[in-house]
Amino acid sequence: MYARGVVGWLAACLWLSSPVMAQTFPAKPLKIVVPFGAGGIADLTARTVAQKLSESLGQPVVVDNKPGAGGVVAGDVVARAEPDGHTLLLMSNGTAVSAGLFKSLPFDAVRDFLPVSTLGFFDIAIITPADSKFKTLGELLAFARAHPGKLNVGSINVGSTQNLAAELFKTSAGVDLQIVPFNGTPAVITALRGGQIDAAVEILGPVLPQIRANVLRALAVTGDKRAVVLPDVPTARESGLFTFVASSWNALAVPAKTPKDVIARLNKEIAAALGSADVRTKLAELNVEARSSSPGQAAELLASETRRWGEVITRAKIPTQ
Repeated sequence: MYARGVVGWLAACLWLSSPVMAQTFPAKPLKIVVPFGAGGIADLTARTVAQKLSESLGQPVVVDNKPGAGGVVAGDVVARAEPDGHTLLLMSNGTAVSAGLFKSLPFDAVRDFLPVSTLGFFDIAIITPADSKFKTLGELLAFARAHPGKLNVGSINVGSTQNLAAELFKTSAGVDLQIVPFNGTPAVITALRGGQIDAAVEILGPVLPQIRANVLRALAVTGDKRAVVLPDVPTARESGLFTFVASSWNALAVPAKTPKDVIARLNKEIAAALGSADVRTKLAELNVEARSSSPGQAAELLASETRRWGEVITRAKIPTQ
């Protein structure tokens, strides 16, 4: 009798461990931890999706900004969170970069997180001042080849996506140029306008107003297709750099050991949110292409980006931190 009771209790626990959790999820407000400050592309993307998720899940979905080098603070918070689907991490290619940039991290992005879905992809651009003598990417590269070490290309801080994209640009083009790091996009724009640098590699969204105001000029975008917001600007591939492709992305992940049925529910709701017209419109205004994925596809993206940017860091001989 006792044995049958124990077996019955174990069976009940096994039954309750997964299906019922999906039925009761979410049981409380959800939190998306963002490894960047408020107001940036990642933060605005997270808030747009969070608002839609709160409507469909019937619980508040709050955004918690935890900026810090390499996303370490945000990642550590989520890695230590209860694996019940109520705490999510906004991942980006910055997550992939950190794996190769830091000697040690308090978490392993592959081991400690389970990607749920991608959220969106957005362009990086090669820009110059509007009055620059360089009207095309071809002209910029011709100058770099004719004058080794004389071309100055700006980016935000060393190890950032933009900085590594500049390093990838340098190696893909096979030119000798100087990459000059700055502490933020406003400083890059100021340096461009002041003639301190010849060009810059920057995420398109933050500099789009200056491009539209004819203060800056976009020579090329670095994705695999032209930007919807700048259809007349060619890709780097179209401009002759056939191997140079770099874009930014965001995704959501949960702590490892989160039940598969909870991940499936989150994936379904994220896909629905990104498929809604209002969310797609809001993200398009930020120059973000809304695009969901399966958990497996998001995991493959993280793994491939980690390998890719790790190779860029090694080639550029950027010291680990």
